[in-house]
Amino acid sequence: MYAATIFLPLLGAILAGVLAFAPAGTREAKHRIDRYAQWASCGGLVLAALLSMLVFKDVVLDSQPRTVELFTWIDSGALEISWALKFDALTAVMVLMVCNVSALIHIYSVGYMAHDTAVPRFMSYLSLFTFFMLMLVTADNLVQLFFGWEGVGLASYLLIGFWYDRPSANAAAIKAFVVNRVGDFGFALGIFVVFVLFQSVNFDVIFATAPAKTAATIRIFGGEFHALTVACLLLFVGAMGKSAQLGLHTWLPDAMEGPTPVSALIHAATMVTAGVFMVARLSPLFELSETALIVVTVVGASTAIFAATVACVQNDIKRVIAYSTCSQLGYMFFACGVSAYAAGIFHLLTHAFFKALLFLGAGSVIHAMSDEQDMRRMGGIWKMVPVTYGLMWIGSLALAGIPPFAGFYSKDIIIEAAYAAASPAGKFAFAMGIAAAFLTAFYSWRLLFMTFHGAPRADEKVMAHVHESPLVMIAPLLGLAAGAAFAGLIAYDAIVGENMAAFWGETLKVLAAHDALAKAHDVPTWVKLAAPAVAGSGIVLACVLYLLAPSWPAALAERYRRLYLFLLNKWYFDELYDRLFVRPALALGRNLWKTGDGTLIDGLGPDGLSRAVLDTARRVAALQTGYLYHYAFAMLIGVVGLITWYVVRQVG
Repeated sequence: MYAATIFLPLLGAILAGVLAFAPAGTREAKHRIDRYAQWASCGGLVLAALLSMLVFKDVVLDSQPRTVELFTWIDSGALEISWALKFDALTAVMVLMVCNVSALIHIYSVGYMAHDTAVPRFMSYLSLFTFFMLMLVTADNLVQLFFGWEGVGLASYLLIGFWYDRPSANAAAIKAFVVNRVGDFGFALGIFVVFVLFQSVNFDVIFATAPAKTAATIRIFGGEFHALTVACLLLFVGAMGKSAQLGLHTWLPDAMEGPTPVSALIHAATMVTAGVFMVARLSPLFELSETALIVVTVVGASTAIFAATVACVQNDIKRVIAYSTCSQLGYMFFACGVSAYAAGIFHLLTHAFFKALLFLGAGSVIHAMSDEQDMRRMGGIWKMVPVTYGLMWIGSLALAGIPPFAGFYSKDIIIEAAYAAASPAGKFAFAMGIAAAFLTAFYSWRLLFMTFHGAPRADEKVMAHVHESPLVMIAPLLGLAAGAAFAGLIAYDAIVGENMAAFWGETLKVLAAHDALAKAHDVPTWVKLAAPAVAGSGIVLACVLYLLAPSWPAALAERYRRLYLFLLNKWYFDELYDRLFVRPALALGRNLWKTGDGTLIDGLGPDGLSRAVLDTARRVAALQTGYLYHYAFAMLIGVVGLITWYVVRQVG
């Protein structure tokens, strides 16, 4: 059962991938092949989702964590790695979320991608991604985790660039791949440091011996540094890349070039949360490094406020939700930074439901609006797509943290834990969390009002075709809406409440001094009310600006133009990186091409040699005039030369 849960998506990916190469001479044949691919991939995911519920029951409810060893993978000296599937409370939660959300998105894709020319390839990539994500969360060692880590990166590249005939999609896929390589390089170095320190990459061995290494140092660049801090910071660099934290976030908004189901699965519910999962999994290491925890807190809080400010002025409906994802990931990270790992995972779980709901709801809008994504060309459609409209409201209420929706329970406990931490980093995270909560509510309702309300801004041809999505797309949205509405209420006590210790067992390690989550339940009342209050204020502000006085936003943008452009251009991170890295790299490459390769290598090598041969041949050819007296004169000169040489030799 355990292995089947993980490998069923791989089987579906293989079957759909084989069908991608099947010949389809007629429209009927293509339709039949598409259906087979959809059945193979969706069937594998639905079965995996059902099995994940049984796994959750065995591992968590019946308290039977286990590790399923499949075979020995690497055995070289001190490096011994088995291919094993680790199932504990953290894994069970992740597998349950990944399988169920992925199954719903697979079903949604049947309708959304119905008219695409490469349905089997898309379904194969989608299932392949799910398999790699499951491998990541079930790994019992760092190398196997890195296998899943790189696998989801590969699948992300394939899915972002799925429409490879679009230059923008290719550019976005390459950007995602390159930026993630930066993070993954740090992650790989972190694995090396862990192995040098512990002589093992197995989680159980590392966690058991970590307390004995608290005083260990490592020599880097001529200096002595705290070894666990170095390892944790390098591993966190990998998390920053995969989870789009400030500095390595630039790939996530561009990744919206992929089909909308890709955005929902990879860039909202699963892959981008891999970094949060990794930090929680390695909590026994991070707990032993105060510096690493402070860095995680500050980076997470900074990301939360940065992305929220940018989302307030974006006009592409998917990019607004993408920056929202980036911001919510910041919440998850600063929860881990104040040692409230359970709160971070709780928000990861609820976020998967309501953010996937928002992405797929946006896809339903795009489908209805003839592929239009610019909110400035929408409006006035809420009566035409009432189901999508209602579901988007549920997702937005959950995202804004309005009670009793899921985000209220998971986001508020993070903000309360940051306050309870009572550290400078915790206070910074609390302030940024409150500010981001206000902005989150504002941009969520800005999206709703611009998309569904006001006068229609699309042309008549587009408005004439606005229609509700088919049942195969609406049904998965209903499932996600149920999670967005009730997951927080259902799971609160078990994951972060009174039964937290029994639920997590020994999975998440928290030192006694890092009791922010325990203290979070006893914070002052004003702290508990702060987030919902500012969220309500954000909704009111959006209502004023986009319903009651729709001319004000343009006037404010014109009056504070520099600030508006600063936010619209994403704090100019792309321009900064272009100036610091892209242009110098292009200049270096051009010089190496022109000077290094062209002038030196080719000039002195093949091209120079060929020029020398040609020049010599021309000079020799110039001697071949064809006149007899020239040849006779040359022969005479030769005879004179030979005689002179002979005489000189005899005399000498």
